[in-house]
Amino acid sequence: MTPTAPTPRPRPAPPPPRSRPTIFVSVAAYCDPLLAFTLKSAVSQAADPGRVAIGVVEQQWPEARLHLGAEWARRQLRWLRLHPLEARGPCWARALAQTLYQGEDWFLQVDSHTWFEPGWDERLVAWGQRCAELNPRHLISCYPNPFTMVDGQPQAQVVTQQVLAHVVAGHSDFADEHPVLLFEGVPVASDAPVPGFHVGAGCLFAPGQLVQALPYDPWLYFHGEEQALALRAFSHGWDIFHVPGMPLYHQYHRAGEAPRPLHWDAEHDARRTLRAAALTEAAQQRLARLVRGDPALGVYGLGTARTPAEFAAFSGIDYAARDIRPSARKARYGL
Repeated sequence: MTPTAPTPRPRPAPPPPRSRPTIFVSVAAYCDPLLAFTLKSAVSQAADPGRVAIGVVEQQWPEARLHLGAEWARRQLRWLRLHPLEARGPCWARALAQTLYQGEDWFLQVDSHTWFEPGWDERLVAWGQRCAELNPRHLISCYPNPFTMVDGQPQAQVVTQQVLAHVVAGHSDFADEHPVLLFEGVPVASDAPVPGFHVGAGCLFAPGQLVQALPYDPWLYFHGEEQALALRAFSHGWDIFHVPGMPLYHQYHRAGEAPRPLHWDAEHDARRTLRAAALTEAAQQRLARLVRGDPALGVYGLGTARTPAEFAAFSGIDYAARDIRPSARKARYGL
């Protein structure tokens, strides 16, 4: 059954796009039953489907791999297919997906359980062009509004029609052994882009030059990947923005629910030589090296356009002092 489009809802309109730029969509999927839904949604809901190319890293059991016979799939999908027991986590898969990029004007990274609104491509490009006037090196990101599947159909659960911004979660603080923090999305009443200090890895839109300028670090694992990219982007002179009415939705894991397998699920993890715990510990130490400014990280390290001290002043997250100021939490937006 073809999923119905989300119910149109009033929202601030971005300026119209000025051209017909192309978009590369990065999708890393781990045994995800919604992969086909996501791919079809991205193409069918685009105002101009022909400009959309999708790079898919499908980590799936051979007998369950996706085979789409439609002509659009042959033209617009680029595949890497891997056995799930050979997978090394979300960041590794996202880094592989970037190798499928072929010079498109815009880069969009989403999770493989994403639902797109009609005209998502026009709206994202328009917001991207507007943010480019503020800084050509910019990232648009958020934790999108959620959706759930009910009787095989997606249903949106709208938190806000305006901006969803990132803040450090109220219960999160620095641990003694690593700098990983947890973040949450909060609604902000704004009809214009709002500067941010954090990104959501499952909803990230930027000029295509991002792929060469800030390549994804395959040695990270899961927690901390968004902190690493946000800090790297800031230090290289990139700005993060949250825009009104992000035109896509995300299926989140909820307590007691398991809508899809995860790389670290015990049953899968027990069959690997390199376990999730070891990957997590290595990633935590890599993030610690990043925030210390370790030059050995090379292209995956910090830039020189801005300093960690400037990031602390802007974001309220001081990695050197291991301090989180109120301006990094909900108080930033008067919440």
